[in-house]
Amino acid sequence: MEYFVEKDSVVREIWGKSDTILFIFAGSAAEFALNKAVDWLYFTGRLPADPLGRLFSTVTYARKIIFAENQSAMKIIDSIYGIHKAVENNRGRAIPDWAYRDVLYMLIHYSIASFQLLERKLSEDEKQEVYDVFYRFGKRMQLKDLAKSYNEWLFQRKEDMQNDLVKSELTIDLFKQYRKHLGAIRYFVLIEGEKLIIPDQVRTLLGFSKFSFLPFIVPLYKFSRKIQLDYVIKKLLLPREYAHEIARLDII
Repeated sequence: MEYFVEKDSVVREIWGKSDTILFIFAGSAAEFALNKAVDWLYFTGRLPADPLGRLFSTVTYARKIIFAENQSAMKIIDSIYGIHKAVENNRGRAIPDWAYRDVLYMLIHYSIASFQLLERKLSEDEKQEVYDVFYRFGKRMQLKDLAKSYNEWLFQRKEDMQNDLVKSELTIDLFKQYRKHLGAIRYFVLIEGEKLIIPDQVRTLLGFSKFSFLPFIVPLYKFSRKIQLDYVIKKLLLPREYAHEIARLDII
């Protein structure tokens, strides 16, 4: 059976652990709030009503594709494409191609950054492998002007962030929604986690310092995984309504 991502791929290793996925979620939550196209999700009303659920669904879709058989993965991608086209028809405008590409590139960046934070450094070949998987994802979504390689992506990603990110009233509102839905303590943990993996461009726009309390906690958390007590920490830090879904993310 042919899979969208080979079973021995590092991409499966990255997306097979809830810890890594949660950091991918956190980084994406920070950066997407700055995207000039964030108004599209405000148009549907889903983002301000349930910002955590909306962003988590994006990450969950990506994970389903990564572990799916090839034909099933293509159907999921086509479904995502169709959902977005329906939103465009309702609004009477097309979502900019660069907006789709930005989301795809966020997943690439935070996949690599999160894994390297929690596990180990990736080789250049492994980074290229991560890029190749999401490149195929993007091509199926009919995205244009995708970088042809990981190294080319590094330059395009930097340029796209300069062009497509801005701190707006929607950015401020979205972070207020994060705090409302998470509560003060969990919101604090979210921000501290974001500081560890967001690019400098995102950090500057959000006004975040480079200092985070989490580097002192991450080694302790890694130890808790070894003695299988990490679930206790997750139960304390994660919203109850997502705890079961997050537990199911652990495959490896």
